[in-house]
Amino acid sequence: MAKKVNAIKLVLPEFDNNPVEDVKKIKTALAKDSIEVYPAFKNDQFVGAAVISYSDKGFSGLVKIMVGFKADGAIKSIAVLEQKETPGLGTKMKDESFLKQFRDKNPATFKLKVKKDGGEVDALTGATISSRAFSESTKMAYDIFVKNLEAINKTKH
Repeated sequence: MAKKVNAIKLVLPEFDNNPVEDVKKIKTALAKDSIEVYPAFKNDQFVGAAVISYSDKGFSGLVKIMVGFKADGAIKSIAVLEQKETPGLGTKMKDESFLKQFRDKNPATFKLKVKKDGGEVDALTGATISSRAFSESTKMAYDIFVKNLEAINKTKH
């Protein structure tokens, strides 16, 4: 739980509610389990949400991330929660040099695919499969955020 709270603080704009208490579990055809969305408010204004997303298509299986979105849908930041990728290759998805290319990008206009697949993401050297899984997870998080925005940004109780 502490890991989750730290990730939430890392990926979201400043907030004054308790996103863990206000979590929304959203069922989607995109995932087997419900997706957890943590809405963030400051002075009762919606400032963004953190979405936990994953892909089973990593080089070594599961890649689980938390994507923080600003209220306008732009990515604030991304935290890698779980991955078993190849050390020195796919594990570099946690490095600032990879993550920074997603910050302040709005997936409405930024193609969340590796360049090799016609997108705008610079794949990790020697880890295209890991990069694809990361990008796919980010896209799924965005799709869930946008589709459920009305339910997510309701003022907290």
